[in-house]
Amino acid sequence: MCGRYTITVTLEELIVRYTIGVANIPYHRPKYNVAPGQMVPAVISDGRTNRLGELRWGLIPSWAKDEKIGNRLINARAETAAEKPAFREPLRMRRCLVPADGFYEWRTEPDGSRQPMRIVLRSGGIFSMAGLYETWIAPDGRRISTVAILTTEPNELMASIHDRMPVILRPEDEALWLDRSVRDPEALKPLFRPYPADELEAYPVSKAVGNVKADDPSLIRPVNRP
Repeated sequence: MCGRYTITVTLEELIVRYTIGVANIPYHRPKYNVAPGQMVPAVISDGRTNRLGELRWGLIPSWAKDEKIGNRLINARAETAAEKPAFREPLRMRRCLVPADGFYEWRTEPDGSRQPMRIVLRSGGIFSMAGLYETWIAPDGRRISTVAILTTEPNELMASIHDRMPVILRPEDEALWLDRSVRDPEALKPLFRPYPADELEAYPVSKAVGNVKADDPSLIRPVNRP
């Protein structure tokens, strides 16, 4: 599962990193504790231009009767997404990048307590989580665009923390993921492999990250280190 993450960079950094041609984020600020239900930056492509906008985290299928289902569909298992009614069409036609510079997961300690861990690139910087997006039209005519983050089996680092991890795309694979002309799920399966453990680092952070209202730089500082 991927239920919290961080994106603490500036809008300008996102525009440069993803070669954005069109940006539709009226107000962007660093986020230290992104949670489901919030608006998150995402990158899509129309085949010519990369566009940066905001999607609500928690996918609402186009056929849903109400928007509450989005509270449950924050993640999609990469292994079965092609078979699930909620994710089948987005996987074929509506894929996006969800920029992040870290994600949180909770490790169970020997005494039964749960220690939040932040996982980042050893090299630092932004990485892309594989996302699926959808637009739902509410009975009152509102258009709500939402996203789910794909997860896969853990690598060696993550296995000691949790049994799932987000699908993190290598930069050279991002264009394939965004390519709308690629509609065969089989062509995308190689992208679902766990990100190499030796390129990631995990460190303990404050338990305050468990509070969805907490959102400040102290959340990403290491704690309990010698």
